[in-house]
Amino acid sequence: MAEIREKRRPRSKQSPESVTVEVMDTTLRDGEQMQDGSYSVQEKLTLAQLLLEEVRVDRIEIASARVSDGEQRAVAEVMKWARRHGHGHKVEVLGFVDHTRSVDWILESGATVMNLLCKGSLLHLEKQLRKTPQQHVADILRTVDYAAAESMQCNLYLEDWSNGMLNSRQYVYELLDQLSVSPIRRYMLADTIGVLHPGQVTEMVADLVARYPALRFDFHGHNDYGVATANTLAAVQAGARGIHCTVNGLGERAGNASLDEVVVAVHDFLGLRTNVDEKKLINIAETVEVFSGRRQSVTKPITGLNVFTQTAGIHADGDSKANLYQSRLVPSRFNRRRQYALGKMSGKSNLDYNLKELGIELTAEQKRLVLKRVVEIGDRKETITRDDLPYIVADVLETPHEKRFILRSCVVVSSMGLKPMATIKLAYRPEGREDYEEYEESAQGDGGYDALMRAIRKITSKLGLEFPALADYQVTIPSGGHSDALVQCTITWKNHTTFVTKGVNSDQVLAAAEATEKMLNLAPLRKRGKPN
Repeated sequence: MAEIREKRRPRSKQSPESVTVEVMDTTLRDGEQMQDGSYSVQEKLTLAQLLLEEVRVDRIEIASARVSDGEQRAVAEVMKWARRHGHGHKVEVLGFVDHTRSVDWILESGATVMNLLCKGSLLHLEKQLRKTPQQHVADILRTVDYAAAESMQCNLYLEDWSNGMLNSRQYVYELLDQLSVSPIRRYMLADTIGVLHPGQVTEMVADLVARYPALRFDFHGHNDYGVATANTLAAVQAGARGIHCTVNGLGERAGNASLDEVVVAVHDFLGLRTNVDEKKLINIAETVEVFSGRRQSVTKPITGLNVFTQTAGIHADGDSKANLYQSRLVPSRFNRRRQYALGKMSGKSNLDYNLKELGIELTAEQKRLVLKRVVEIGDRKETITRDDLPYIVADVLETPHEKRFILRSCVVVSSMGLKPMATIKLAYRPEGREDYEEYEESAQGDGGYDALMRAIRKITSKLGLEFPALADYQVTIPSGGHSDALVQCTITWKNHTTFVTKGVNSDQVLAAAEATEKMLNLAPLRKRGKPN
């Protein structure tokens, strides 16, 4: 093997004026290496188009050679589009050290860039390939030379490079010494099983950058310890010119470095440029969610559903006065808006902000009642959206203040093959008295609400009260299709006149129960001709 080069002084820190960090997205290759992870041909084409045209990553890795005929067709379709739009050189395929087989497969698909996978640790080489370093280098050069003869560009993945640097660094040096004179364009340093921390990445990447200043290094991080983003930043600071990411951090095991997190951190923490359009990150994240079937956490940085939502009242108050709880991560950077959630932690500022956004004006007393209701619902439901608020306002403003009836408790059970059963406890305060009498009844019905109504009728019959007829029953939820949205049940009643009551709850039957409780408090008054 060639003599090891002496270690040179590390390259100076990269500056925004001289360096644009190159971003390679591997969602369609490495991001597909997860359980049940697979994209159709059309999905791969759509994501490739979005990544290159809208998000504007520099390169995409879209497949592994020799996987299947379907994979080859997908590459061919992407390449047809990419060549027409001047992106052919940006589309890459993983290949293997197999002389002609991977190269021929990739060429048949129409692609012209191969990322050749070699062994970056002596352990992998000896235990998996059972070859010597000299044999491996010879095999790599034979494959690279064949690719070059076919006008194919080669980059080199050093698989398990992290363990190679930890346990067999001399082998890594010897490998790069032999290959540094080849036509390989990029050397891609893979923390394949995510075992490094940022300090190790800094030292290792800086070591190679110093020894091989003419070589161009990419860093490929995995998130097994939850530090893939931090490791990627460390690699860039140490001199890596390219970084590998996946949308939403998808990938094998704990996944890869996440595209949105890494790009934004490079911009904000390192002050370096990329070509990525931050405003397009949310769209690609949502599209990959749909195509992959993998929902990202609502608290995921940058693109998570809740990351620009303030919940605590003190935060909304501080923002309304001086933007005290905002940072460089303003939502407008990513074509998003800040939200102030409504729930048990809400304060007056949360409510004021959302009412203003909806164009609803309330008196101070009405706001107090609405906020009280918001907190009550928040005790049962994690978050109340702005779309829920009109329902809550309507519910509060239509609730009788002096209740003759209080639905103390209600249990409705529905099951397959058995009639639904409802058990209720209803409190009734006779006219002229201050204390309540409590009644409990159970009943079966054709549905959950029918069972509830039958149980209530048993009690009102005992009290000699006329029960109005149900004329109409409607259930609505706010737009957006969220299954956890508040439900508004609107019931039209008819006795001597027609009137409407509404209930709001996250459960449809309980929303109907609340509307029915309001009816019980309104119906006797209407019967005697008294005002509501």
